[in-house]
Amino acid sequence: MNLSVRHMRAFMALATLRNFTRAAESCSLTQSAFSALISNLESDLDVKLFARSTRNVDLTAEGRAFLAIVSHLLPETERALEQMQDYVRCQRGRVAVAALPSVASGILPGLIASFARDHPGVEVVVHDAASTVCVDLVRNRQVDLALCAAVSPRPDLLVETLATDSFYFICLASHRLAGRERLAVDEVIDEPVIVFEPNSSVRQHLDAAIYPRQWVRSRQLNALSTAAGFVAAGLGVTMVPTLGLPAFAQLGLRAIPLTLPLNERDICLVRRSGEDSSIAAAAFIEALRARVQDAMRALAPEARIHREAR
Repeated sequence: MNLSVRHMRAFMALATLRNFTRAAESCSLTQSAFSALISNLESDLDVKLFARSTRNVDLTAEGRAFLAIVSHLLPETERALEQMQDYVRCQRGRVAVAALPSVASGILPGLIASFARDHPGVEVVVHDAASTVCVDLVRNRQVDLALCAAVSPRPDLLVETLATDSFYFICLASHRLAGRERLAVDEVIDEPVIVFEPNSSVRQHLDAAIYPRQWVRSRQLNALSTAAGFVAAGLGVTMVPTLGLPAFAQLGLRAIPLTLPLNERDICLVRRSGEDSSIAAAAFIEALRARVQDAMRALAPEARIHREAR
């Protein structure tokens, strides 16, 4: 049997109006096309639903039974189709994103807010985690995509660079290097610095940038916000990427561009290869491609100074 929404709508129209001409008009069909639709329905069900006479169209007992069924089935089917159309138009859906903590706190809130204005029915769920964890969440299908530091090529992953990140030396305004406009690595290599835990993408990049040399470590911390508090209290200096600057911005600290042998860190979009993204995830990815670089540039101290000057 092939029961379609068109069949159910035609049946409901005739059951309500009890007149083929008016029912056909309500369905925007010719009377012959409408009659054929009702005949096909009765043929598929192998039962007469309507008793026809020259003056009246009445439901048979079987028609009344079918009316009770279709009265519940048609609204639910139409509701389901409307919801599916909302998904197709990206007015509904869910996107799960894994992101570095610096991405999740630095640029992702603004990007999500902008996306939500265009797609208010799409929920964006964020998991902030270290780069390796972000990749594992993608591979295990726990998230749709990840925003993390550079990832080694793997056959099961698609890796796309969305932006690059550079590093800054963070210190008090009273520090001996605070007046510099830019610093070279040799000027800070012997400076005791607050470093981050070994699985941090920031720590991994900074260590790789000067290998086989090593930084002089004064303390090891986990969170950017903790490091910001330590620097503000005069307990040391640190080095962070552009994405980490918001954690330090309100504390009156100096952020000085730092030139490293590996000067830039890639910020990558990571997805599973060989799989199509959902419509909602695809729309979010396009929004990221369009806006991430501008969001990154807006975090740089140079951009803030320019905005304040205007």
